[in-house]
Amino acid sequence: MKTEDRCKNVELILSDVDGVLTGGGIIFDYQGIETKRFHVRDGMGIELWQRAGFKFGILTARTSHVVQLRANELGIDVIRQGVDAKLSAAKRVIEELGLTPEQVCYIGDDLPDLALIQTVGLGVAVADAAAEVRDAAVHVTELSGGHGAVRETIEFVLQ
Repeated sequence: MKTEDRCKNVELILSDVDGVLTGGGIIFDYQGIETKRFHVRDGMGIELWQRAGFKFGILTARTSHVVQLRANELGIDVIRQGVDAKLSAAKRVIEELGLTPEQVCYIGDDLPDLALIQTVGLGVAVADAAAEVRDAAVHVTELSGGHGAVRETIEFVLQ
């Protein structure tokens, strides 16, 4: 199937957090409180995607209060944290939303994302993803994780 046809089918974009919505760094302050750096253009892209009537969700292996805060700020209601098996979690989300894997775009960067990237209709790897993930993806962004790659993906799908 052509990439443009895959894009036309997308109703849901799912994204990893660390390495995709952030640059991958995990920062703890002296009190052990975690901080993350999100790119403002990714946030605007997510808001535009949702305003267009589509769903956006987060799947992440780690659990972070900061991620929940960012999701709340952006109106993201599909959020799964502490997910060991991303493919199984995604299948549950897809089923709950009444979609098929072909209607899903997943954006990832590392080996835990690989099976999901290979399963959905549009598997996307960020520019600085692990080589295996880039090789398996239908599309690789020009921008790195945490530097607007999610916004780039959203614009790519919408165009």
